[in-house]
Amino acid sequence: MQTRLADFIRDTPAGREADAILRACVHCGFCTATCPTYQLLGDELDGPRGRIYQIKELLEGAPVTVKTQLHLDRCLACRSCETTCPSGVRYSRLLDIGRSVVADRVGRSAGARLQRALLKRLLLTTWLFAPAYRLGQWLRPALPGRLAAMLLPRRAPGVRPAARGGRRMIALAGCVQPTMAPNINAAAARVLAALGISLIEAPRAGCCGALPFHLDDVEAARDLARRNIDAWCPLLEAGAEAIVITASGCGVQVRDYAHLLADDPDYASRAARVALLARDVSEIILAEQPALLTLLAALPPVAAEEQRIAFHAPCTLQHGQGIRGVVEALLAAAGYQLTMVPDSHLCCGSAGTYSVLQPELALRLRDNKLAALSSGRPELIVTANIGCLAHLQAGTALSVRHWIETLDARLRS
Repeated sequence: MQTRLADFIRDTPAGREADAILRACVHCGFCTATCPTYQLLGDELDGPRGRIYQIKELLEGAPVTVKTQLHLDRCLACRSCETTCPSGVRYSRLLDIGRSVVADRVGRSAGARLQRALLKRLLLTTWLFAPAYRLGQWLRPALPGRLAAMLLPRRAPGVRPAARGGRRMIALAGCVQPTMAPNINAAAARVLAALGISLIEAPRAGCCGALPFHLDDVEAARDLARRNIDAWCPLLEAGAEAIVITASGCGVQVRDYAHLLADDPDYASRAARVALLARDVSEIILAEQPALLTLLAALPPVAAEEQRIAFHAPCTLQHGQGIRGVVEALLAAAGYQLTMVPDSHLCCGSAGTYSVLQPELALRLRDNKLAALSSGRPELIVTANIGCLAHLQAGTALSVRHWIETLDARLRS
């Protein structure tokens, strides 16, 4: 695709990156067929190819309107189009650049700004979010159905093994997951302990930065990345092997630290190191598969009424990180039967804060995803991201868990 970028961006790092991405696109349209919002709305402007044209035009100096912002906001950033693209177009990078320009040129209404500010404030402030969420869980039986559905049932985290000598890895605690589902990281710690690895947390680390990044606050995302790097690097220097992440949405963000802080001379090299050492928990366990198989061989078979599981592969796992088939293989090795999930490449509609900011589209996508997940009559739905877990659980009576909790329960059976 030929480009003539406007003066305001042509010679900037973002402009050079956007120019290279746009020139790689041959506008074949393969991406459109895999786009969740295009499938729902049937509008070319709500598909990757249409959004690429809109971003190209605004970077070439065309007027930027609220309508442009609407079409870009509707994008889930699921990256299904990147998986499909034969030319390797880095659409998500282009989308970030386009959204940044639109935010500067168009701005947002007072109501939209307030909504986004409140989301950031509540979700990133543990002393606000944790008591509010736990109070909601206690009151859940008395709350209206729609509000109650937004809250996960209370689950005890169980005993978390103490760190021992030998191999150590760092766990990302994150912002909302410790409150919403504390058993996830506890389960990961127990599974890794069984494989001879201690999982530790850095007290000063926190949110990965994805939440503010997708709410137009890139500088806040950079600050959170710097805080995490400062917390993790001493532990890495002391011998920690990797940064283990149980929320695939956070995994995408941490793997992007090198790009996010590429122009920061004080953090660029450390950010690159952290990005290289970030691992989804499934990758860690896959590397230890021989030891896992030895443990599983000593266990009784999975009970017939617990065998059938539907795995929801989050977009941030399969498209963002390119991890496909790993969790399914681990669960199959543990004795579970994975049901078929039609259109497994499509997004569930969670997409971070998308389910709050674009509720109508998010609910339609969720209903479609739950229909696909339920079509094989599973006893349980498992996933790899806390946002997807909460979003899906709000729409089904089936239990939705993180897959590491299932593997943990199996090893303790």
